[in-house]
Amino acid sequence: MEPILQVQNLTHTYSVGTPFEHVALDGMNFSVERGEFIGIIGHTGSGKSTLMQHLNGLLKPTSGKVLLDGKDIWSDKKLTRQARFRVGLVFQYPEYQLFEETVYKDISFGPKNMGLSKEEIDRRVREAAGFVGLTEDQLQVSPFDLSGGQKRRVAIAGVIAMEPEVLILDEPTAGLDPVGREEILANIQAYRRAKNATIMMVSHSMNDVARLTDRLLVLNGAHIAMDGTPEQVFARARELEEMGLDIPEVTRVFLRLQEMGLPVEPVYTMDQAVAALKRLKEGNAHA
Repeated sequence: MEPILQVQNLTHTYSVGTPFEHVALDGMNFSVERGEFIGIIGHTGSGKSTLMQHLNGLLKPTSGKVLLDGKDIWSDKKLTRQARFRVGLVFQYPEYQLFEETVYKDISFGPKNMGLSKEEIDRRVREAAGFVGLTEDQLQVSPFDLSGGQKRRVAIAGVIAMEPEVLILDEPTAGLDPVGREEILANIQAYRRAKNATIMMVSHSMNDVARLTDRLLVLNGAHIAMDGTPEQVFARARELEEMGLDIPEVTRVFLRLQEMGLPVEPVYTMDQAVAALKRLKEGNAHA
């Protein structure tokens, strides 16, 4: 089956021909399979936001292509418009983009722009609200009367209501407390399961990407420095640290245990850590 997204030799240069010319993306190449959950990590200025805005046609490449179902999204205006609905983009702190009188109207804004029937819009609004845990009563209140975490849910629901095949999120849990973080991540996973959607998530939380994603793209200096499973990427912990990136806390602990001479392999999630410590305990008991 053809990848849902393909990035081919993608380059983007800002302020071409001026003293402020800056290459944000330099010849990037990768593919995204249907249903994948991909984490995107990289230090500030590595090109993450620029890349995201290319994937649904908000930015046009300086050179190279973005293919959606094998078709260049910039080859035809209709394909560019379709890409903006089929690839949903949730910016960081999306609650600042809320503007309608009620939660219902805010969530329905995208589906209305798609030209859907009133009945289909209503179905999508209520289904999207359900995915993010908003109640029936909350649909009729002003989004500005909600808490910060609830506003975040409304903003995400507004993108989900367009039923994108690819959902891209930029730091979706930024600024939330631990409970809010887990609830938003659970909402995203629920949408993925229900729609077999592809998820791409930019995050600075190495703990989150280690336990949730199938694959990681590491951006550095306008290039893709690494592309692999969380295990493959975090096995190169020293390289990540040299790029100025963090690693999961449990990985740091187990690397320290290795330095102390204990027979353990690096781990990337708490479940792996518990299993590794259990094996170490059993090994000591039999020694």
